[in-house]
Amino acid sequence: MANSRSGDSMTERIVRVLDTFTTERTMQTTTEIAERTGLPSSTAHRIVGDLVAAGLLERDEEMRIRLGMRLWELALRGSSALRLRQAALPHMEQVQTVIREHTQLAVLEHEEALFLERLSHPDAGANITRIAGRLPLHASSSGLVLLAHADPALRERVMSLPLRAVSPETVTDAGVLRRLLTTIRRQGFVVAPGSIEQVSTGVAVPVRDRGEVVAALSVVLPRESAPAPAVDALLAAARAIEQDLRSGR
Repeated sequence: MANSRSGDSMTERIVRVLDTFTTERTMQTTTEIAERTGLPSSTAHRIVGDLVAAGLLERDEEMRIRLGMRLWELALRGSSALRLRQAALPHMEQVQTVIREHTQLAVLEHEEALFLERLSHPDAGANITRIAGRLPLHASSSGLVLLAHADPALRERVMSLPLRAVSPETVTDAGVLRRLLTTIRRQGFVVAPGSIEQVSTGVAVPVRDRGEVVAALSVVLPRESAPAPAVDALLAAARAIEQDLRSGR
């Protein structure tokens, strides 16, 4: 791909355009995209036009831009995330019948916890997680499990950076975090009260595929709820998911 005067490739510029969309910002004007990418207006308009023509972006009647269905279609073809989600979903539903709050599936992606699926009861308590949303590894229960089982170099890189407090109870001390990750690996789960929201407790376990941790399965409970039933339900579901992944279901 040809480079721009700033040195970034066309692929990098396309990614910058796509990255302006978030779970909260699903519709934008082309001018807003240009401002958020820092691209010249003419460049942003040309890239958006090309992506609309290819079906990767769509333009509504008011000329606002959203992600296109073709992008979703391409993302699902042969996706390891789709295979994992399909294996996990029936067992997440089983957890929901027991817990009746929020059940979530997350993977490690670019040093964050990326959430592939979430099931929520209509009367469930607070939860900021969204499908295709991200949370810091050191703050969320899912992220803590993924970080505990990540490559040691990634763990050290995360702990060498400032650990942002998402809530007053988020672990922000690298030494405390290091000890917590060791405990998670030893006991096989984490209970993280108040790390994202003070009114909630996150509980998470690892999901393995042929021995390798590929995801975290978690629930979000009201702070006053006992975590033991959630731990038991999650561990049973994780074992069932692992069995289905081995058998290719």
